[in-house]
Amino acid sequence: MSRSHRLFDLMQILRRHHLPVPGTQLAREADVSLRTIRRDIASLQAIGADIEGEPGVGYVLKPGFLLPPLMFTEEELHALMLGAQWVRQQTDGNLASAAQNLLAKIEAVLPSELQRQLYDDPFYVSDQQSPPDVIDLATLRQAIREQKKLTISYRDVNDADTGRTIWPFLLGFDGPKRYLAAWCELRQDFRVFRTDRIQHAELLSDRYPGRRRDLYKRWRSQVEKAEGLQSG
Repeated sequence: MSRSHRLFDLMQILRRHHLPVPGTQLAREADVSLRTIRRDIASLQAIGADIEGEPGVGYVLKPGFLLPPLMFTEEELHALMLGAQWVRQQTDGNLASAAQNLLAKIEAVLPSELQRQLYDDPFYVSDQQSPPDVIDLATLRQAIREQKKLTISYRDVNDADTGRTIWPFLLGFDGPKRYLAAWCELRQDFRVFRTDRIQHAELLSDRYPGRRRDLYKRWRSQVEKAEGLQSG
């Protein structure tokens, strides 16, 4: 294992622990000698890692320090490429461009031998097209991110159009189909909307009450309860 790999792995081990970790334990987890751990801790401290502790007491990494992406394994690179392919095929144009930009940034900091592996990808993501959306998914993502209400015109399975004011909190992907999970003010309950059936969406200035995370937890609890009743 190269020294860069070793330092990166040591950082990952320290991030997993929130209390001081004895050097002997770090040595076991990293599969190196205690002397190497002490030397590597000193090297990380020298480049700015806020690691507190000393031999015989333990070491703890304070939050806020990130190493640049020094090294990836072959499987990690494959995971990145597979994820980027999926995003380019199944999401909106803005996210597809973001995925491409992300790969370009990663490629710029990789050693030459890993740059070749980045695009030596043995996986294939189907280009099966999602049902066309009338609205821009970026608007939905903005509403979720900013926790703002949306007014939508929605065409249901009977081709009837209804107007809704919703509190969106999750954009889901199920094969080629996309779904928006939200609290519906009209139904006073959670609803899941097919994005290709949303005919119009307007982002309101009003933030919905509470937190998106809490809405998601309530929805998941409701879904899991319904699934439990069906399987019982």
